[in-house]
Amino acid sequence: MRQQYRAEGLGETELAATPVAQFARWFQQAATDGGLFEPNAMVVSTADAEGRPSSRTVLLKHFDERGFVFYTNYGSRKARDLTANPHVSLLFPWHPMARQVIVTGTATRTGRDETAAYFRTRPHGSQLGAWASTQSAVVGARAELDAAYAELAGRYPEGEQVPVPPHWGGFRVLPRAVEFWQGRENRLHDRLRYVAAADGGGSWRVERLSP
Repeated sequence: MRQQYRAEGLGETELAATPVAQFARWFQQAATDGGLFEPNAMVVSTADAEGRPSSRTVLLKHFDERGFVFYTNYGSRKARDLTANPHVSLLFPWHPMARQVIVTGTATRTGRDETAAYFRTRPHGSQLGAWASTQSAVVGARAELDAAYAELAGRYPEGEQVPVPPHWGGFRVLPRAVEFWQGRENRLHDRLRYVAAADGGGSWRVERLSP
């Protein structure tokens, strides 16, 4: 079960000045030419206070020079992990393009105004779902979840504003390192990694990693 990857690769001279600018280039290609179902899907890996890891796929909702943003229930396992240990890794597995992007950094919660602004853009059903699900908690049966949703749908019918749940919001991951991985022939892949300056001044160095 092996695929021979492409001959053309990724060179240092092709890179943008910052990892976010380079990510924007690749993300645009993934969204338009990559043949990907959800190019903004990313694997979020966290570890709890004891160092026990867990991973799950979530959707990237925004990115800029301040970081990469996703939203979740603050009672979920990932949120509890990030509260105890803010170090996090994001992986964008763009397999059809033989590309990966790996972001490592620290996560902080988004402000309530930013959270509320995003919540208002969600479909009505997704807004209700944020209330209906006690994310990561054990539920006895699917019927319990459906009943909770139905009760909320009756309380907040389509067209009526749904309040922003106080237990729901965003995390912004501030990158400290971002690796761009391009699959190449003979498993001699290109791996170029931006590493943030220790002084936090916004400058980056680029290093090539052996495949």
